[in-house]
Amino acid sequence: MSALVEMGGITKRYGGVLACDDVDLSVASGEVHALLGENGAGKSTLMKVLSGDVTDHSGTITVGGRPVSFAKPVDAQRAGIAMIHQELDLVPGLTVAENLYLGREPRTGYGVVDRRLMAARTRELLRRTGIDIDPQRPVGGLRVGEQQLVTIARALALDARVLIMDEPTSALSNAEVTRLFGVIAELRRAGTGIVYISHRMDEIGRVADRATVLRNGRVVAEFAARELTAAQAAEAMVGRSVPALLEAEHPEPGPVLLELAGFGITPRRPRVGRREPAGVDLTVRAGEIVGLCGLLGSGRTELLEALFGAGPPGRWHGTATLSGRPVRSGGPRRALRQGIAFVPEDRRTSGLVLGHSVRANAVLSILGELGMAGLVRRRAEVEATERTVRRLKVKLGHIADPVGTLSGGNQQKVVFGRMLLTEPGLLLLDDPTRGVDIGAKAEIYELLREIAARGIGVLLASSELPELVGLCRRVVVLRAGRSVAEFDTAEVGEADLLAAAMGEPVHPDDPGPVVGSGGAP
Repeated sequence: MSALVEMGGITKRYGGVLACDDVDLSVASGEVHALLGENGAGKSTLMKVLSGDVTDHSGTITVGGRPVSFAKPVDAQRAGIAMIHQELDLVPGLTVAENLYLGREPRTGYGVVDRRLMAARTRELLRRTGIDIDPQRPVGGLRVGEQQLVTIARALALDARVLIMDEPTSALSNAEVTRLFGVIAELRRAGTGIVYISHRMDEIGRVADRATVLRNGRVVAEFAARELTAAQAAEAMVGRSVPALLEAEHPEPGPVLLELAGFGITPRRPRVGRREPAGVDLTVRAGEIVGLCGLLGSGRTELLEALFGAGPPGRWHGTATLSGRPVRSGGPRRALRQGIAFVPEDRRTSGLVLGHSVRANAVLSILGELGMAGLVRRRAEVEATERTVRRLKVKLGHIADPVGTLSGGNQQKVVFGRMLLTEPGLLLLDDPTRGVDIGAKAEIYELLREIAARGIGVLLASSELPELVGLCRRVVVLRAGRSVAEFDTAEVGEADLLAAAMGEPVHPDDPGPVVGSGGAP
């Protein structure tokens, strides 16, 4: 395979932090080259150099054997390099078609935008990515997984020779991941080179040829991807052996904490693309981690948002009680007062104020407790933040740094810490390890076990089936906003959860999944 891109001696500093330290990387025609490393290892910085987002660096880049220098991303795109960012960079107020062709709109002979042609091309690109969405829908009304597929379609529209994929499956369902891998296979046959960044080790062997590991900004190992084990990758990434991430140990839980019976919501103004809860039955006991499983559009996120008061206002039906008392709708502040905390799916838009400091973000949920006469006591604010940073092992320069400068895993820890400062009785989690490296995952899993051991109930929605089976005592499956099955994870595996989520019989002789009371249907 001939090299499409070669990077040599790439070095980049952010102040006193050496993000990339003399890094060499190459991508061949038709090759998928996996790039691995913890959050903050330098992967994203290296790819921003290649895509023209970062220009003040040392080292060389050659494309097709010719030296190149990029002053801005459009220069890299003209050279045939496109990047799908982990953090979505779409314009919410524009339509799907307008986002796909922003700055490159096809025009008629009269010089006006040819919207009919743009919509037709968009439909074809969406078809290639396996998504059925109206090109005229505003992107802001799409679910995170749908937006992720739109960003992939936008990259395909550039017809790039080298495509950088940064955590492309982090918000996708298993079926959508399979479709994406089909797209990757098609690109490989066409000779496109792909740099594939992922924290999901099971994907690397399925899709990649080579795997390069970065640690502290340097290349520390390179493997043949299909021979790479998760243990080898983890040890190379963190510089030490990593204990088993998921251990099926579930201490006996306490009394019922959260109980939902026929729970649903009828919003005052229904939103296109949302699947509000329409009949959910489940319980969460004190000290228990209960999983929520479901395909994209099943209503997992909407259920958690409704319980936290973060969804659209509407009329509740059925019952929802917390420690025997009715859960009252009325927004996040009321939910926090009732002892309910929530870590959202998209930390950058729903969980953090990126331009504000780590300190300001860490104490947002307890500002009322830190103030006197309407003023926040700075010492109390600093002490609470430093306590959170120590407890959750947040890696940062200073608590005054903007939270947006932290790696994805450390941003997620800040969101966790802020919610835990409220001392909740019930913690709602929506894909809490999305885009988080293996080391940070291990720390989050250990944190969840500690939280449960303190008697806090946890309702965990996750798109990662191993996470649900390994962390949760029970898993409730949602489909079309309703609970359709409940499983004891000691008795079933990932295939059973997926079958129930898809509406298939769990076992050949079963008529189909039904709501149970803790065991397999």
